[in-house]
Amino acid sequence: MDSKKLFWGLDIGGTKCAIVTGDEECRILSRHAISTADYKNWEEVLETLLSFAPEEKPLAIGVSCGGPLDSKNGLILSPPNLPGWDEVPIVRWLEEKTGARAYLQNDANACALAEWRFGAGKGCDNMVFLTFGTGFGAGLILNGKLYAGTNDMAGEVGHVRAAADGPVGYGKAGSFEGFCSGGGIHQLSGGISAKDVVMRAEAGDSEMQKVLEKSATKLGMCLSMLIDILNPERIVIGSIYARAEKWFKDTAWRVIEEEALVYPRNVCSVVPAKLGDAIGDMAALTVAINGLKEEE
Repeated sequence: MDSKKLFWGLDIGGTKCAIVTGDEECRILSRHAISTADYKNWEEVLETLLSFAPEEKPLAIGVSCGGPLDSKNGLILSPPNLPGWDEVPIVRWLEEKTGARAYLQNDANACALAEWRFGAGKGCDNMVFLTFGTGFGAGLILNGKLYAGTNDMAGEVGHVRAAADGPVGYGKAGSFEGFCSGGGIHQLSGGISAKDVVMRAEAGDSEMQKVLEKSATKLGMCLSMLIDILNPERIVIGSIYARAEKWFKDTAWRVIEEEALVYPRNVCSVVPAKLGDAIGDMAALTVAINGLKEEE
């Protein structure tokens, strides 16, 4: 393949890390994953990932990693799921090793970029992406550009308190993450996994249906807040919502109709994420693709 069209993506996680290659349309050409715990330190992880890369030099490299991080200076800053990854200069390290431009974003922002450029948010100037998986956070596309905030902490809606008390998420009882995440649903159900809660609801279990309704109600409150503050044209929701939309959509919209201002509400749609299980790989690639586009 013409190296001018080749991009690399590194998806860095506490359980696994992967290197993917793809083209400017984010079509994945190759992928190799490793277990993060099998290696002593971050340099060994990165050296191993690069050993699986093709010989052709990429046009750019994108890195998607859980925060905290400093995207402007290309540093990973001690993520809780990556012990020992303290102030890792990953962008500089990759650029020195490969001679290619490298870019870094936290995983929620990277997924937002992927859904915006290649998924359910394509064509939007103002889009919010919500994770709704292990955690609950947002990636913001505002005026046709990723908005990361002053120090990459924009979009942490999961930390906002949704109730005076309740399930714990993001270290805070009653937070939106406590109600709208896999861990939150696990707490609301008395210890049943989110996957099993949905399965039991599908089978007619009224108690599990009530659990999902409670989660959906808090989701509607969060969506109303985002609609009123940001006036997006689309909100894209991944993971649990994308797999079980029927249990959330109607309840969330009832809340939106009660709580959100009519004019921003009428121009906003709420849709499930489109990229599915490929989103992690595509997110890392999109960080590279988007990084170059923003420099043009």
